[in-house]
Amino acid sequence: MKKTVIVMPVANEEATMGQIIDEILGLPYDNLYLYPVIDSYSRDRTEEIIRNREKKSDKLKCIFYKESRGVITCYLEGFRQALADGAEWIIEMDGGGSHLPEEIPQFISRLEEGYDCVWGSRFMEGGSMKEQPLYRRALSQGGTFLSNFVLGTTLKDMTSGFEGFQREVLEKLNLDKFLSKGHMYQTEMRYYCRNLHTIEVPIHYVGSASSLKGSSVTEALKILFMLKQHEILIRN
Repeated sequence: MKKTVIVMPVANEEATMGQIIDEILGLPYDNLYLYPVIDSYSRDRTEEIIRNREKKSDKLKCIFYKESRGVITCYLEGFRQALADGAEWIIEMDGGGSHLPEEIPQFISRLEEGYDCVWGSRFMEGGSMKEQPLYRRALSQGGTFLSNFVLGTTLKDMTSGFEGFQREVLEKLNLDKFLSKGHMYQTEMRYYCRNLHTIEVPIHYVGSASSLKGSSVTEALKILFMLKQHEILIRN
């Protein structure tokens, strides 16, 4: 298998961090690495747990991103470091247990088949979304419908954060030019990659009852209608 790096922003995950690390590094791959990305927003023992396991495994690299401006910038910094360390395949996933480590193999399998991008989908056949309030599910499905309508895309899920890339895809994107700082990042990424060789795979998302601010929805709508114009900046 080509060198594969899992990029995983984490914060305040001490209750589950150790188990998730063990599950990922316990997968039967010799060339699989995990890069948790953490910043000063995390106030509990998450970093300590990662650092302790890092001492015992060369497959784990803790990244403290001092210049972080939120979770999306942590994703992008993780991509930069994975590319710098020679990763050929990069997989993005959440660190709070929402994405299941046992579903990583299907991303690796599809990347091995030659797909440029592999998108995790909660809404295709075989996928699911659990432990989420109805309004969050409605927002995710409604966001997918609206994004496809405005942007001309045809994906079943435009807002999932479980996805995989060939290194060449991330190398060609200007990671410093992304508009999104929050919920629209996943949609923005899928839009830029819409003409590549991509595939969706079913995932089982385990959510929480976290709140979503009205300002986040307003910002997402604003960015959605800016994307076509902004694409020119990304390409240049």
